[in-house]
Amino acid sequence: MRRHRKVKIVATLGPASSDFATIRSLFEAGADVFRLNMSHGTHEEQRARYEIIRRVEAESGRPIAVLADLQGPKLRVGTFANGPHDLTEGQSFRFDLDPAQGDANRVQLPHPEIFAALEPGAELLVNDGKIRLQVTDCGPDFADCMVTAGGAISNRKGVNVPDVVLPLAALSEKDREDLEFACELGVDWLALSFVQRPEDVIEARELARGRAAILSKIEKPAAVRAFSEILKVSDGIMVARGDLGVELPVHSVPPIQKRLVRACRAAAKPVIVATQMLESMIESSMPTRAEVSDVATAIYEGADAVMLSAESAAGAYPVEAVATMDNVARSVESDPTYRDIIESSRSAKRQTVADAIVAAAREIAENTDISCICAFTQSGTTASLTARERPRVPIVAMSSEQGTLRRLCLTWGTHCVKTPSLERFKQAVVNAAKAARDFGFADETNQIVVMAGVPFNVPGTTNILRIAPCDERLIYRTDPE
Repeated sequence: MRRHRKVKIVATLGPASSDFATIRSLFEAGADVFRLNMSHGTHEEQRARYEIIRRVEAESGRPIAVLADLQGPKLRVGTFANGPHDLTEGQSFRFDLDPAQGDANRVQLPHPEIFAALEPGAELLVNDGKIRLQVTDCGPDFADCMVTAGGAISNRKGVNVPDVVLPLAALSEKDREDLEFACELGVDWLALSFVQRPEDVIEARELARGRAAILSKIEKPAAVRAFSEILKVSDGIMVARGDLGVELPVHSVPPIQKRLVRACRAAAKPVIVATQMLESMIESSMPTRAEVSDVATAIYEGADAVMLSAESAAGAYPVEAVATMDNVARSVESDPTYRDIIESSRSAKRQTVADAIVAAAREIAENTDISCICAFTQSGTTASLTARERPRVPIVAMSSEQGTLRRLCLTWGTHCVKTPSLERFKQAVVNAAKAARDFGFADETNQIVVMAGVPFNVPGTTNILRIAPCDERLIYRTDPE
């Protein structure tokens, strides 16, 4: 029987991974989802990558998800007249709206929204938090600060404001253009940067108009504080640890990651753990032991997916990085401790008929000789609820909706299979048995669990569970019409 990897791998495409051969190799090495980073590259370059992904999908016969990651508003200082300046601890420094070039005492910060939100005592971070300043006085067009951690400040360095919710939309004008382009292209997921409040997600959803699922990146302290509300209006979550580690103390990020992963599992919504997972593989063919342990930790926590950024987009060893993640995942998932951890952290809240049916499917699969769970799903909900149970056997998600199957490529444990449009339950059982055999999850001597909703093709109607043989002759003999 085929061994089935549960956690999914997201690989970012870029200069090192834009041709057909490399993208196909990434897929063959284990990538389930490809990320298009809208911060880099032109629309034409992203379109070319998208078309290659769909060629690989057509050749493989397996759905592949495409995630477009929107850049979000970028807050940056202006320029300096005489190059970089060293700021030293204890000195004063001013940010203002004056477009004149900066010097050792001041620089433009062309974002009046920041000044509107600041209060004395707030912290400003420059250059990924390497320089830290505390606001001593501020107004609508300036902020006087004291340097608390020094360093070299130079042109266009990024600014973070961790202490306040900024009156800035999560979508810049560029993001709106990129969102429309990505939706027209046909991407399956939109990753939304700079989320601070649930309204940011709602705005993106309205612009997407159902053409793509919305994944909220949690990268700001405000998003952590409002996480419950953000999760309710999101289809999925990305734990963006890089920015979180800039705006929050780095030691606070691991417990936040654990808490967010667990909340997403309880809500049956996919969660990606991202940033610096195999960072050293940008330049080295081997990861560090600490990086391998980091990837393993996310998998032990039950994350739906782990993500590669520069490792696969711009690194020297993109395919090796995916293969490394695949090997780590298979090693973790074969560890008996993994099952103990996953099962001890399973959510017990079940309120609907569908909740009860998928829980029953998992119980049956774990306590009898069942090879896999086949979930017929129109919108993806049945498969997502099944994945929330984290069963020991593979989940075969079956749908006539190609878009549903592509989105489910991000969901833990799901193997996605396209089916014809079905009208009767017996057809569903026969299709499930054939898929289980064809993809190596079962043979004619095995049994499977089949879940579906009757009437067919109506989202949210999961109401039937059947233990079925994989031998079609037995199905026709024993199954009801």
